[in-house]
Amino acid sequence: MQLARVDGVVVATVCHPSMGRFRTVICQPLNAEGQPEGAPVLAVDSHGAGLHQHVIFSTDGSATRELVGDEHSPLRNFICAIVDPAAPAA
Repeated sequence: MQLARVDGVVVATVCHPSMGRFRTVICQPLNAEGQPEGAPVLAVDSHGAGLHQHVIFSTDGSATRELVGDEHSPLRNFICAIVDPAAPAA
């Protein structure tokens, strides 16, 4: 699992059937200081994260395919949680 910031939503007129039921967002991975780290990734969002919200996402492809209900889905990442900005740091 990794911290990321939601930077956009993916919209497509034609996509794999497994992508039709869920929103797919662009996530920019962040380091421990909250700075961008690495290339953005696509993630399935079943939580309704808003633009620029911080989220925790998983790169477990098999869990993502299970979430969307298609073992042949090209999706690899999914959002596990939305980070509460008001929560105290651990």
